[in-house]
Amino acid sequence: MNLRALVFTALALLGGAAVVLGSREPAPRANGAAPAPVAPMVTSVLEAAPASDVIQVYKSPTCGCCGEWIEHLREHGFTVEVVDQPNMMAVKSELGLPGELASCHTARIAGYLVEGHVPAQDIRRLLEERPEVAGLSVPGMPVGSPGMEVEGRQADAYDVVAFEASGATTVWASY
Repeated sequence: MNLRALVFTALALLGGAAVVLGSREPAPRANGAAPAPVAPMVTSVLEAAPASDVIQVYKSPTCGCCGEWIEHLREHGFTVEVVDQPNMMAVKSELGLPGELASCHTARIAGYLVEGHVPAQDIRRLLEERPEVAGLSVPGMPVGSPGMEVEGRQADAYDVVAFEASGATTVWASY
């Protein structure tokens, strides 16, 4: 069974909605029930990269810096699935992100959360090392972090922190 069929089957068995890759049509459920409606927030589903390079980014539909960070990820070889979500606080809460680590956008990749303007090389390191953490965060929106570059303004010093589900953090990288 290929990866696409495996994901399709898993979603169907769990009763969730799935989008048949390459279309916007709801996928039929394995139990024969009518397909669940597809969330209209999904703006792109790409299948070109390996599963470990696919990152799902939740962002406000009106946020410009999120779009800049998404371009940073694409420039570094990630395939990005964008989910426009008008209530980002609800997304962060549902995913279990500790409030003090919040930024503007939230992403998921390979079972990890990525919060804010985390550089692509730190996400790559996370995927290579596979530490037992919930994810990485750049709290706030520091100037000079990917997607927050401001011409003529010196970059802020900032840390990328690894965090556990409990909220405990350690510095992953400093810039």
